[in-house]
Amino acid sequence: MAASSAILSGRVAGSSGSRLWRGGTRPLVHIRSASAAEHGARKSDEDHLWEAASGAEGYLPFSRARVGSFFQDQPVLKNPFLEDALLRGYLKRHLPQESCSQAVFSDLNAFGERVAKEIDTWGRECDLNPPRLVHFDPWGRRVDHIVTSAAWKRLKDLSAQEGLVAIGYDKSFGEWSRVYQMSKLYIFSPSSGLYTCPLAMTDGAAKVIQSVGVSPPVEEAYGRLTSRQPECFWTSGQWMTERQGGSDVGTGTETVAVPQTDGSYKLHGFKWFTSATDADMTLTLARVQDRSGSTTPGSRGLSLFYAEVSRDEDGRLRGIEVQRLKDKLGTRQMPTAELLLDGLPAHRLSEEGRGVASIANMLTITRIHNSVSAAAAMRRVLQLARDYATRRTAFGKLLKDHPLHMQTLARMEVETRAAFLLVMDVCRLLGREERGLASQLDVHLLRLLTPVVKLYTGKQAVAVVSEGLESFGGQGYIEDTGLPGILRDAQVLSIWEGTTNVLSLDVLRCVARSSGMVLHAYFAHVKSLLAGASGVSSLAPAVKAIASAQSELEQFVQIAASRPPSYLQLAARDLAYSLARIYAGALLIDHASWKDASPHDTYAALRWCEQELCLVASRQTRGCYDSSTAALDAALVYDALIQD
Repeated sequence: MAASSAILSGRVAGSSGSRLWRGGTRPLVHIRSASAAEHGARKSDEDHLWEAASGAEGYLPFSRARVGSFFQDQPVLKNPFLEDALLRGYLKRHLPQESCSQAVFSDLNAFGERVAKEIDTWGRECDLNPPRLVHFDPWGRRVDHIVTSAAWKRLKDLSAQEGLVAIGYDKSFGEWSRVYQMSKLYIFSPSSGLYTCPLAMTDGAAKVIQSVGVSPPVEEAYGRLTSRQPECFWTSGQWMTERQGGSDVGTGTETVAVPQTDGSYKLHGFKWFTSATDADMTLTLARVQDRSGSTTPGSRGLSLFYAEVSRDEDGRLRGIEVQRLKDKLGTRQMPTAELLLDGLPAHRLSEEGRGVASIANMLTITRIHNSVSAAAAMRRVLQLARDYATRRTAFGKLLKDHPLHMQTLARMEVETRAAFLLVMDVCRLLGREERGLASQLDVHLLRLLTPVVKLYTGKQAVAVVSEGLESFGGQGYIEDTGLPGILRDAQVLSIWEGTTNVLSLDVLRCVARSSGMVLHAYFAHVKSLLAGASGVSSLAPAVKAIASAQSELEQFVQIAASRPPSYLQLAARDLAYSLARIYAGALLIDHASWKDASPHDTYAALRWCEQELCLVASRQTRGCYDSSTAALDAALVYDALIQD
């Protein structure tokens, strides 16, 4: 005990006085190297004292190479299909004949096992080994090779084998092909190493080619984009953004297309942001030059072009120079680059001047993919947080036994369920349209809901994933857990394919171009969903809340119709949010009224409908969209101290 006391007090027996260890009193927790002392080395007085203390007191935790006996169990990723009751319930309810349902369930279950046991590791490998650009070979020749990881290449083969694009074009599943495809992507997305991004553009390109007609020179490309054979499968890029703008392609596109004598074109321009730059082909916009070298300005001058990415006999890219890879906040697994197009061989797909109209189908597809990824990110972080709550003990009990923690996860669950049902309903509508089964109401709903769901789920994902990281405490902030990457990657979902404001204005254009018919379809469908639940007493409070919110929304629309356009523009974002919340509530109620629904489905619907559902109506009454508001907003933003 004497030796021990001496150590703890910082005194050495036999010394002339008190001696402090370097940097202060020697700590009890002492971490040392695990290597043995040199042969023949004499032990110091400190070592003798330390050993004496160990012998006197017994085992000392953290002494020498020991780091303690406790290690926190990490969350375990289990089969995401089996872990998602809502996904299974939705498919069980909606898929038609039993044979179709069994085939889909069997495939998704097997794929879920593969995601948990194999594919997730590949995605993590892509995180840790992002693409890099090699401009020159060892002898100085320009090669512009984008080097990606082996896992990235395996994910391309997997995408073909699992039919992650092909299923959407498989007619054997009828109008449910898209729901099946997107359910599989929903399981895959968080583990995909962002390979879902090139798949989204590949799907979008196939859709465009299908809409303009599958004929030479794109007949082979269409077959490759929708192939299940890895050796044949192609991915497509989407090279639209130039230096002047992203969504404003009408004024921001400077690339020109020079006609060739064989009917093809050569493209010259600079593409500022090209996603999945390692793709096999791309679709892009350009302005056709006439014989005098002139082009038509604005959207009317844009045409859509198809180009293959290939190399000449010397290994150089044909008509392309890769300037640099983008250094992004997230989505680092996927190569995104600035490209100089210098004579890129291309074929015009659209009628001249009809480029913007021709990419509308692509935007529908890519925005739906974006929404799927948003809902999938929410589900994944919640799945991990739920598992972690059964493993982590704090303040004497597991996290799952803390009511406040469970309340937080339950709120995340309600948001995730709403997002999932919004996404699946848009997929359902797309499938009906593609199989020629859509009513006029379905067509209007698809047009309205595509931007609404994309913008709303993108914002939901950032909020829910951020909350999810917090549920892991400090470990949610540590890179090598893989958790921060989920949040970084989620941030792109509210930006890519149209920011929240851009899509809110797109909703207004949709309303105007349909002369309000999309809103009539929306109101009619919400009422029909509520009518189906009218006999379920447990859902009565939720039904009442949605009906009241819809009534408020209809009143807002009537008032706004008599106001100047600037009024609706200020209200656009809140209008889109209101449309999303009311529709999600109606879908939650509809699902909870299904005969095989669980009490949890009812509880989720009730909880969703407790929030403010019609933001635009309540803010209208407070004068948020009055004519003076825009000037006041600008003055507030640019407020500054006046310097003497």
